[in-house]
Order: sequence, then C-alpha cells, then structure tokens
Amino acid sequence: MTPYQALEALETVAHPAKAAEAAAYHKAPADSGRRYLGLTPAQIDAHVAQWRADLSVEGRVSLAEGLWNTNVHDARVAAAKLLSQARLRPDNRAWTVICMWVEELDVWALADLVTTAGQKRVVADLTRLSDLEQWVESESHWARRAALQMLLPFAKLNNLKDAEYDARETGLIWAEHLVTDRNWFIQKAIADWIDTLAKHDPARAAEFMDGPGLGLKTFARKEAARRLPDLPLTED
Repeated sequence: MTPYQALEALETVAHPAKAAEAAAYHKAPADSGRRYLGLTPAQIDAHVAQWRADLSVEGRVSLAEGLWNTNVHDARVAAAKLLSQARLRPDNRAWTVICMWVEELDVWALADLVTTAGQKRVVADLTRLSDLEQWVESESHWARRAALQMLLPFAKLNNLKDAEYDARETGLIWAEHLVTDRNWFIQKAIADWIDTLAKHDPARAAEFMDGPGLGLKTFARKEAARRLPDLPLTED
C-alpha cells in the first residue's frame, strides 16, 4: 500500500460539503494549502484498521509518513492514528516521524492526535523526555503544548515507579515554567494536566495550585481546581 493508493482510497468516500465545513471549523492557516475531504472519524478509522492489519510496523510508519506529507487533513488524521499504538516495535523511526510532525502542527485537532501518538512512544521509552524538553521553549505554542501533553499519562498513575514519578514531576516543572505563557491553548493544557492529576493525587495537585498555579489565568485556574475545593481564584 503506497501513500498514493491510500489517499485514493480515502478520496473515494470524500464529501465535498462536509469538507468545506471541516475547513471552516479547523481553521488551518491561510497559507497552509491544506485540503479537506470531509470524512467522518468512523470512515478514517475503518481504513486505518485495515492498513494496520495488512502492514508490518515498518510499512505502517512509511505509510503514515507519506500520508502526512500529502497535506490533506483527513490523511494526516489517518497518519497519526496509524502510529497511536502502545505496542509498536521497533519504534525509533515512528518516534522520529512524530517529532517531525510536532514541528509542523498548526491546528488543534491534529495536535491532539499527534500528541496521543507521542504519548505512547514516551511511555514506551522514558529517555525520550530529553526530546520533549526542547519543545518547552519552542516558538510554536503547539510544540510547547505537545511537550506537556505527552507527559499527561504520568498524571493518571496511582502507584508510580521511580522513573514514572520523575516523569510526572518533570511535567509539573514544565507546567510551572509555562504558567506565565498567556496563550489560551497552553493555559488550557496546564489546567487539563492538573485536573487529571487531581483525580489521582489531589494533594500534589493542590500543592501546585497553591504555588505556581496561582499565576494561571482565571478560566484555567477554575478548570484546574474543580476537584480541589476551597482554592481561591486569581484575577487575570
């Protein structure tokens, strides 16, 4: 299965009216040249499931890379989903491809999907935290957001091993660093991170909110603290 053949398969179920709606909704930069097919998630998932079944890991990574390079939104969705697997061995090339995608992110929907794929690879190999660290200072808010979001799985754990605890604390260090970043997506990412942590370690979440979290924008502080009663709000 070549990327061209895969794109052709997606194009057979294209829906022009829904494509126009999707373009208006996702709001890719005007100079992106992004094309939309108007596929539903179910239609994309059906193709991805078949490609996963038919291809080796190497073949899946090659197909994902090729689909992403078409700059067709629906194909990029499929590409990210092709690599969103916990078990993917070997996965070094997949991680390299995901890192390249992070540098090209420009809309939230693709950012979420690429981040999900990246989370699987970081959980599989914690040495990849060093790759994430460079994004914390990126000019792209999507890359800054990805660095934090790819550590979200460690906020969901109850009984952490030492390395997992260190990864969680790294996420909190980055969240503290990004508190002064007033970009809405960054503030939202921090809020989601702390809210998730509050489900599993409310004491640690409250400690963050009583310290660095005081600097969050009001909306983000409300969302981050919704499971933590009696925390005062701050003004923007």
